[in-house]
Amino acid sequence: MLYNQLIKLNDQKKSIKVGLIGVGKFGTMFASQAIRLPGVHIVGVADLVLNSCKSNLKLAGWSSDRCSATSIDQALTSGKTYVTQDYLDLVEDPRIDIIVECTGNPVAAVDHLLAAFSAGKHAISATVEADALCGVSLALEAQKNRVVYSMAYGDQPAMVCELVDWARVCGFDVVAAGRGHKWKPEFRFSTPDTIWDYWGLTKEQAERGRLNPKMFNSFLDGTKPAIESSAIANATGLLAPELGLKYPSGSIDQIPMLMRPKEDGGVLEGSGYVEVINSLDDNGIEFDYNIRKGVWVTLKSATEYQRNCFEEYKVQTDDSGQYFTSYKRWHLIGLELGMSVANVGIRKEATGVAQEFLADVVTVAKRDLNAGEVLDGEGGFTVSGDLRSSKVSVGMNALPLGLTAGVKMVKDVKVNSILTYDDIAIEHQSDAYKLRKNLEKTLR
Repeated sequence: MLYNQLIKLNDQKKSIKVGLIGVGKFGTMFASQAIRLPGVHIVGVADLVLNSCKSNLKLAGWSSDRCSATSIDQALTSGKTYVTQDYLDLVEDPRIDIIVECTGNPVAAVDHLLAAFSAGKHAISATVEADALCGVSLALEAQKNRVVYSMAYGDQPAMVCELVDWARVCGFDVVAAGRGHKWKPEFRFSTPDTIWDYWGLTKEQAERGRLNPKMFNSFLDGTKPAIESSAIANATGLLAPELGLKYPSGSIDQIPMLMRPKEDGGVLEGSGYVEVINSLDDNGIEFDYNIRKGVWVTLKSATEYQRNCFEEYKVQTDDSGQYFTSYKRWHLIGLELGMSVANVGIRKEATGVAQEFLADVVTVAKRDLNAGEVLDGEGGFTVSGDLRSSKVSVGMNALPLGLTAGVKMVKDVKVNSILTYDDIAIEHQSDAYKLRKNLEKTLR
């Protein structure tokens, strides 16, 4: 078991040495658990805003003494942590084993990850936006450098990958997999100014948790569900629905009925798709037993014998007895990242990684946009993301959501339109842009 192996490392006075880049919500949550993990040492933390970083570490339960190391050398000898503004301090030190990327900025994350690979370091990315943008390219770069690149457990994509892997290793055919969400069509137009009422938190609760309204708005407005569904598809080989996520409404018990092909009474175009289950009914009321914060996989019995086994062991299925859904009702985000750290550090095994470019996140205008305006990216006031097949998105020259922060419009675009590269002026020199364009060439 992984925990026993962590204890063994600790008993041998050894540790998995981690460099953490970004101490926002995800990084702070991981920091709160890392100080409790035997055999894991966050040697260094990099964040551009040191005061905020140290304040968040204190919020996570770190003493001021714990992050008082004045160098990585001192951190390694004292068991403390070195805090810096320069991520290269962590990436370039050969004694750090794993880089954990938690910035949430896909363009910056690509730089951080490529630098880690080049330095011979394994990397775990909590910036799933980078995976949705160019995950296959990142995985190939990691392979070239003979290091492990992994999605972050605690984030829903890695947890769905685990469920899909479980189902397939057991011998089942996966019909569909995905996550839950609270969804109404009007959420597509939500902004950081409207997020907390929609989300179900008071402003005071949000401020207490130091929650970023822009990031949480990306959860609500459909962007994050699209990003995570894209990452799931590209890691598992499941397909994106032709016209985007459908958000079918249902309780957990109803998922097997919904997540089956149309010919069998469900909503799927066929077998082998990603989807998001809506936790609200048609009247906007939340189902009592819902999957809003969780993940699921639906599989189908292969034979009459297996269907009978479901019945004999009182497994809850659809009305035909063939379709069954396994799920985790909750995900704990950065509090669960230790699973990735242990898997990568001990087993040298990713907790999910992109395999092929099947799904993509296109950019949709939240309102009429005018030439000269500057887009504010994920979760902001101007655009949201929606899921499409990568063949469809690349074929229409669609602008990927991950490249929308800070780019200028050169054309007028109507609300609900999918933006293309021709609608914006973009800087062509970033590694993220180059990796993305190389990935697109594989489909042309």
